[in-house]
Order: sequence, then C-alpha cells, then structure tokens
Amino acid sequence: MSFAPPRAPKLNLPIKKGFFMRLEETGLVYDAEAQSQSRCVAAFTALCELASGTVLCSFSVGHSKHDVTSTVKICRSRDGSRTWQVLPFEFRTELDGVPGSLGAGEIVEVEPGRLAMFTTWFDRSDPERPLFDPETEGILRSKQLVAFSSDEGETWSDWTEVPTPGLTGCAGTGPVLKWPDGTVGYPFESYKEFDDPAPSRHAAWLLLSRDGCRTFDEPLLVAQHPEHSVYYWDQRLCLDNKTGGYMGLFWTHDLVAKQDLPVHIRHADIRLHDDKLGGADFEASPITATTIPGQIAAPLLLDDGSADGGRLLAFVVDRDTPGTMKLWQSFDGGRTWPPSDALVVYTHDERAAISQGKDAIDFGEYWEDMAKWSFGHPAIRRLGDGQILTAFYAGSPQCMSIHWARIYP
Repeated sequence: MSFAPPRAPKLNLPIKKGFFMRLEETGLVYDAEAQSQSRCVAAFTALCELASGTVLCSFSVGHSKHDVTSTVKICRSRDGSRTWQVLPFEFRTELDGVPGSLGAGEIVEVEPGRLAMFTTWFDRSDPERPLFDPETEGILRSKQLVAFSSDEGETWSDWTEVPTPGLTGCAGTGPVLKWPDGTVGYPFESYKEFDDPAPSRHAAWLLLSRDGCRTFDEPLLVAQHPEHSVYYWDQRLCLDNKTGGYMGLFWTHDLVAKQDLPVHIRHADIRLHDDKLGGADFEASPITATTIPGQIAAPLLLDDGSADGGRLLAFVVDRDTPGTMKLWQSFDGGRTWPPSDALVVYTHDERAAISQGKDAIDFGEYWEDMAKWSFGHPAIRRLGDGQILTAFYAGSPQCMSIHWARIYP
C-alpha cells in the first residue's frame, strides 16, 4: 500500500523560524484513519536512513497502545521522506507457542545491504494482564529479539533472542548505535517482572556486538541511581564521533519528590578490547540536569568542527499544557540550552483522560497515564541531503498516526 501524505495534515504545526532552524515540510508516514480498527493506533516511532538513501520508519500498531496483539509495522520512503509505502511483511508475535505482543522496532544497517531490527516481545499468555502491575510495580515478562533483512525491509528472517543475562523486565530504549568500525550498540533498560515482590531497581544498559549482531558482549551499565530513588528512563543515545563514545539524554523521574525532573545528560567514552573475548573499557561523566523540561529526549550531534564537537540537538516531548514536540539546541556540548533557540515542531491538545499532573505524581497511576498519552516518542535523523528528519506519533486516543517533519538545521 502506498500513498502521498497531505502536506498540511490536521495538526497545529507552526511554520516558523528558530535560531538556525526552520520547519520546512510536514506530513504523514502512516495515516491511521485509513487503517483497519485493529491497526488504528500507531506509536513508538523509530527512523533509519540506509546507505542507499532509502528511509525506513518503524513503529508499533494495534487496536490500542500496548495492545495484547500489538506488532511492528515498517514504512519505506525512497524520495527523502515525502511519500511512504506501508510494507506488507507481518512479524511473528508468538514465541515457542506463547502469544505475545511487540514493542518498538529499531533498525540499523549493520553491513551494506544487511539490516537488523531489534524489538521487545511481551508475554501475553494472560490477555487480561496490563503491561504494568500497579501493586508490584513490575512489567510483563519480556524478551529482546532481533531479525534480519537483505531487501530494504521487504522481508525478514525469523526472530533470534538477544541475551540479557541476569536482567529482567527489559525493554528496548531508542536508536541502535553503529560505530565507524562496524560495532553495534543496542540500548535497553531493565526493571522487574510482573509478579516480583522485591523492590524496584531500574537501570539503563548498552549491549555491544562487533560481528553484525550475531553475538553480543556482556551488557554495559549506562545509568542507575545509587539509591534507586531516581529513574533514568527511556535513554536515547547518539554517537560522539570526536571521542568515539556517545551522548545520552534521559527522561528523569524522582520517586521521592514524586515528579519528573528536567531531562538529564551524560557523556561516555567506550574503548573496545582488541582480543577475541570481547569486552570494553567504559568511562562516563556524571549524570547532570539540563534546563530542558519534558520526558523522552532524542539527541543528534551535528558535526560542524567546533571546539565542543558540534551542535547538539534534542528532540523532546513535553507533556505540559499545551503538549509540544520541541527541537532544542546546544552550542556547548549540552551545558546550556537557550529557550530562544528552540523550535516548536508540533503542539498537541491532549484529549485522553489523564489523572496525573506535574507534581505529587502517583507512580502507579502515572504508568496508567502512559498507556493513554496520544502523542510523543520523538525520533530524529540527519538525512544525506543535510536536512533533519523527525518523526513522532500523534492523534486522538482512539486513532494515532505517525507524523514526519523535515527541518532545515
């Protein structure tokens, strides 16, 4: 199925200039209104540009967010994101006879013409169980999976399980990294499983593979609060080619203060061991607060040759009133983020019945709100023509489409 999205969808998308940034074009990757009822809610967006110039956008679809039958769909563009084709391939959601659902799909070109897509599988053997248990504060049993394609996403191999030894309650968190030497890094987070009565322990991790995602090293710890009183949720990482490491942004939630904190940032260097046993040396800066309000924040480093390594962008969902998808920029490595230099890409009127505000957040009810939010999940990539492509989901609680916006940087 193929369609050309309207250039002016029914969104409040202001065409205005930011400092060095300008919103050029907007449209739809996936028009939920044109889909069946079982595929009318799309969320959890991801982007990948291939060496050929083809752009892939993957996302989760179902009757609702975190639906028991949710699966991954992929749309493909061969004209720089202006028109999109929904690829017909259907991913298997049952594993070893156990029914399941799939979360976000994150694609990386591990070798020329060979793609890998990671996703999280959730156990849906009991269809009455929600993703999150408000009593134990655990999530459904999950597995990390990877599949491969050699025809730009047209067809895919069967799933292979990705090992996360000793970790439970795991879920993928954002784009897969790829270093110039071919090393691949899969970011994910761990929590605890649905029936586990033990205290919650959240952590962000990175799995490295240096053989095209055929095998993986032991997980590297990216972020964890020493007292487990602050959660560094939904890490989003981008490569820092100057240092060989990465920059990470975190949706940061304070359990004691019962509120979201500003987006936090961390820089890290990774030096792979040369021996065949794998392993890496890992050095990270302290996690510090930015001045950016919001939740998930997707970073992109624009290499302009400056002393600080380039201009750092952050595409951020902020669920204040009104809700926004905003592109922030820092000219000093993430130390400052002038509000006057930010660009509002999209403004949202949340129509879902949300129970939690900014303060005195009830943790269990906050998780229930997450399943209701009808916009978010920022994705960002720099295309071969130098422009910035962003994607996110937005709509009504019953019908959410995938949107794109091209930005002159």
